[in-house]
Amino acid sequence: MATDDSITDFPEANSSGLSRRDFAGLSVATGIATMAGGARAATEVVETDVMVKTPDGMCDAAFIHPASGAHPGVIIWADVFGLRPSMRAMARRMAAEGFSVLVPNPYYRTSKAPQIPDASTFDFAKDRAQLTPLTGPLQAPGAAERDAVAYVAFLDSRKEVDKTKKIGTQGYCMGGPLVVKTAAAAPGRIGAGGSFHGGGLVTDKPDSPHLLAPKIKAGMYFAVAGSDDVKAPGDKDTLRKAMADAKVPAEVELYANSIHGWCVSDMPMQNGKPIYNKAEADMAWAKLVALYKKHLV
Repeated sequence: MATDDSITDFPEANSSGLSRRDFAGLSVATGIATMAGGARAATEVVETDVMVKTPDGMCDAAFIHPASGAHPGVIIWADVFGLRPSMRAMARRMAAEGFSVLVPNPYYRTSKAPQIPDASTFDFAKDRAQLTPLTGPLQAPGAAERDAVAYVAFLDSRKEVDKTKKIGTQGYCMGGPLVVKTAAAAPGRIGAGGSFHGGGLVTDKPDSPHLLAPKIKAGMYFAVAGSDDVKAPGDKDTLRKAMADAKVPAEVELYANSIHGWCVSDMPMQNGKPIYNKAEADMAWAKLVALYKKHLV
């Protein structure tokens, strides 16, 4: 599991949503292998802790981008365990692909990140109650949409972001529906969205995320965990139909041999077996990068 010790206290933020001064950037040389397996030259990326002004307060976040130039922006919505080292590592990997990446603390209304630094030690049977006060405020009507618009505005304010290009967004577990909400809330700026083992994409409620399809103008990719499909086998078909009816270019792909959470490196064990599946996580990552390079670059 990747580690990161760069989290510090934050300076006061100004009304633009940027910190009065950026933290000293943490430069990371990251080697990225091509899908064919060959090595590419390492790309230096800079990692900075920032504050983002939202209608509901100040959100602490990680902003990670290539060391030079302006690049398409990307928003990463964390899973239920929030902004932590594994999400920062994912952002560094995406920045090394040529994107300027914002990873917000989804629980900024409650506390600063990391709330759960290492998900691998989390025991749902004993620790689940820790999550309720964190997820509650984010699930309030309109909260995620307000956040999404603010995160887009932050990226558009940065010199490291190429504003002539669309923005991408990706999410894991609870972040999957937040990707859909982001694409619907800022259709003029979001050009691509990827959901990985997203939970609650299709519900029987009037605010089900799949019903937002007519508002989306982005290319979409939905990676479905086999364990989720077993529980709700019809959801993937409902999702495909909603996107097709709205003429949203979308792919819904089933990873039949994977467990919910398979794309995130610090997932806990389940029934004595690892949830994280590196081989299939890399397959999903390749699909995401291809999506971004088609719709954002």
